[in-house]
Amino acid sequence: MKNKLLFTAFLLLLSTMIFAQGKFGDRLIQRNGKVIVCQVREIGDDEIKYVMEGYRDDLVFGIDKNKVATIVFADGRQIELSDSMYGAENYAEQNKNAFKFYFFSPLFGATTFGYERSLSPGRSIEFSLGIIGLGNEKAIMKESDGFHFNIGYKFIKDPDFYLKGMRYAHILKGSYFKPELAFSSYSYTDKDFFYYNNETAFKGDVLMGAFILNVGKQWVYSDRFLIDWFVGAGYGFGSSSGDSYNSYHYGFSGGNKNFPMVFKGGIKIGLLF
Repeated sequence: MKNKLLFTAFLLLLSTMIFAQGKFGDRLIQRNGKVIVCQVREIGDDEIKYVMEGYRDDLVFGIDKNKVATIVFADGRQIELSDSMYGAENYAEQNKNAFKFYFFSPLFGATTFGYERSLSPGRSIEFSLGIIGLGNEKAIMKESDGFHFNIGYKFIKDPDFYLKGMRYAHILKGSYFKPELAFSSYSYTDKDFFYYNNETAFKGDVLMGAFILNVGKQWVYSDRFLIDWFVGAGYGFGSSSGDSYNSYHYGFSGGNKNFPMVFKGGIKIGLLF
């Protein structure tokens, strides 16, 4: 009889332990690697609520959903969670491509177009191509033919502070930093005022490159239209078979033999698709 009572007590204890283990067998695996063993009660838009062993059942804890990478339930099922700021699915309905026009480029001897493609939240790549000679050449007193090409990688700035559930208003919107490579190739005839009296004209072929660091800000309206302003500075390199003091290269200014530093700036307007 005594043995039967001991065996029954053992079974009750074992079943209680198994029940408790199942009840508190969920795990919240956080992004920093820490694990919370609990029973998940609720998964909301911004917060996960849970109870823990050793505390009252009516005492409910909460954790920011963005801090949790994976929920592993006691039965083995899992839910992978993404950060609201950087999860690509949070921007699935937004246009991620933009066709751009450099608004003032025709006034300075070249007409320039650009294309930007979002790679992930906070990251994008941008290309531009300018047709040299398609614009107002009188403003720079040159007759030129050629092209300039730029490629840059854009880092869109995170917010200075974080609120629960925060994300980018638009995946392409915000202040940014953009390292960029620029190339310019063209032939020109230069009739500037230094040689006007004796009717001497300089002719030459130019091949220039530059590494430029840009900062700017881009606004997006109704997921259809954008305005982008920027300024940049860097170092130029290249060769010219004509006037070696020539310092305007359409995609940027500067970079002649006496002053290797280059500058650029402008305003772009664009359409998203």
